[in-house]
Amino acid sequence: MFLLVLSLSLIAITVIGGRTGRAAISPADSGVAELFADKPQHSVVAGFDFSNLDRNAQACQDFNQFASGGWMAKNPIPGAYSDWGRFTQLDDQNLEVLHQILDGLLKSKTPLKGNEEKIAEFYGSCMDEPKIEAEGITPLEPELQRINQISDLLSLEDEIARFHAHRIPAVFGFGASQDFKDSSQIIAQATQGGLGLPDRDYYTSDDAKMKQTRDEYVRHVARTFELMGDPGDRAAAESQTVMRIEARLAENSATRIQRRKPEANYHPMLKVQLIEMTPDFDWGRYFRGIGLPEIGKVNVAQPDYFKAADKILTSVSIDDWKTYLRWHLVNAAAPTLSSKFVEENFNFNGKYLSGTTEMLPRWKRCVASTDRALGEALGQLYVARTFTPQAKARARAMVANLIEALRSDLTTLSWMSDETRKKAIAKLDAYIKKIGYPDKWRDYEALQVSRGPYYNNTVSAGEFEFKRNLGKIGKPVDKTEWGMSPPTVNAYYNPQFNEIVFPAGILQPPFYDPKADDAFNYGGIGAVIGHEMTHGFDDQGAKFDANGNLVQWWTDADYKKFNARTDCVVQQFSSYEVEPGLHQKGELVVGESVADLGGLTVAYAAYEKSLQGKPRPKNINGFTPEQRFFLGWAQVWAQNIRP
Repeated sequence: MFLLVLSLSLIAITVIGGRTGRAAISPADSGVAELFADKPQHSVVAGFDFSNLDRNAQACQDFNQFASGGWMAKNPIPGAYSDWGRFTQLDDQNLEVLHQILDGLLKSKTPLKGNEEKIAEFYGSCMDEPKIEAEGITPLEPELQRINQISDLLSLEDEIARFHAHRIPAVFGFGASQDFKDSSQIIAQATQGGLGLPDRDYYTSDDAKMKQTRDEYVRHVARTFELMGDPGDRAAAESQTVMRIEARLAENSATRIQRRKPEANYHPMLKVQLIEMTPDFDWGRYFRGIGLPEIGKVNVAQPDYFKAADKILTSVSIDDWKTYLRWHLVNAAAPTLSSKFVEENFNFNGKYLSGTTEMLPRWKRCVASTDRALGEALGQLYVARTFTPQAKARARAMVANLIEALRSDLTTLSWMSDETRKKAIAKLDAYIKKIGYPDKWRDYEALQVSRGPYYNNTVSAGEFEFKRNLGKIGKPVDKTEWGMSPPTVNAYYNPQFNEIVFPAGILQPPFYDPKADDAFNYGGIGAVIGHEMTHGFDDQGAKFDANGNLVQWWTDADYKKFNARTDCVVQQFSSYEVEPGLHQKGELVVGESVADLGGLTVAYAAYEKSLQGKPRPKNINGFTPEQRFFLGWAQVWAQNIRP
């Protein structure tokens, strides 16, 4: 049943407690909780932990509380997290596995070679707190000296290029991207950037909380400058300079909703056109600085931003730009420096912005940092320990079942014409399916890593990735590449590869449990798989064809019908109040909402199909297979969130 929201004639939708269910299989009016009456109950049966339920809640009134209330009561949010759910819980478990691997490498009495040596050196440099404390801000001194020596616009542009090579998006971002309209080719891409707060709205909104956040950010910047040795009055003035520059950049930045529209972010141009558009920025010098002397097309994702940034570049004094760069350097480096910088960074980004009360232990931060720097090298060891060929085969079989369910629905979708249907099925059949880990592992030979300083290793990793990324420009696309490391507890759909990707990290309990019955697994990992499949037909994915090209492959009439249905989701989610007076932005979440609705529907159809020709599964603890399916879905999304 393709895209529950798009197949309104097939089934009635009931949203209960923020979750989606089916009226046709809702529990009895007396309440599912009564199923527990007068009979002994087992906590864990066939992989399903019934203690995660809230037996006092009424399923038809608050399904989320009924399905996950027990789990939420047992799992308060740890101080180091802004939320705690099944995703974060599994991610925490994966960190433990990676920790064991890394500790084992550090303690190995056998000399390490190749990737294992690089992993151990990187992790060891991060864990060497005495050395990091002794170094203080010393690792930044060469770069700070270069910033101090900036004397004119050309030397400023040279330093911006250096920042980008270190993966610090000062003023703007730059890298490689598939050509939206020729997905077989990689071209250069320039994007808006240069902000220290999470989004433009933090600078432009008149909301009282946003104003307070701006004030707190200015104080945070000032405190950081003081930690660098600047006198208090100078640090306060510098923080205001940073805010003024970033606010001007933010005012000219596209909104998150605008950035969700691929056609609005596709403006390919030749180097000469880029120079004409932004005459005050020496692009030739910049390209040489980042190691890209020859360049063809550049996709300027937000032209209006670059036109404005070009004017800002010359209207702001060189001294103010030096202040801006000093801030962005130390802000990016803070987690790698001595404790006073780490704590100041955490106090703002962790405590103030995210509401966490304590910092993650150092080993967790170092494991995550190693994964970011050498994800596939570390992931190869993780997979060998946790992900069997049998698990990969079972996951592949479930993906195949869900694709068949989606194909079946596409063949009968009443509102879609045969012309569009044929192309939709062709797109589905062209899905690249990646399960667990890459078939070809990334080559890290060029990455130089040592036992210290830790900051230098993170810079080396950033430079390695930047060069690797730029090296793709002008070359055919390598569709064997992955965008996530194997231990990642997540999954994704890439419209330009037309691929669905499920790392080994998410193919574990509670999302997939070999001990659980099929109903629970289809409601868990099955719906996650269906979610990613549906992204190929959400408001963004629907704009890309089977080859990953941005092209209108729908008939005009069908696309109008499609948009009417997705707009229904936009309106529904826009009506939800997060708190009094604060509504959800339906246009911002429509892609995820459609994927949730479609994924759950496709997973349920696949589960029903898997039962054909088999005896009906027995009830477990009074729950039918259909009810267990929806409980499985609800429980993988169990979560406590800070206000």
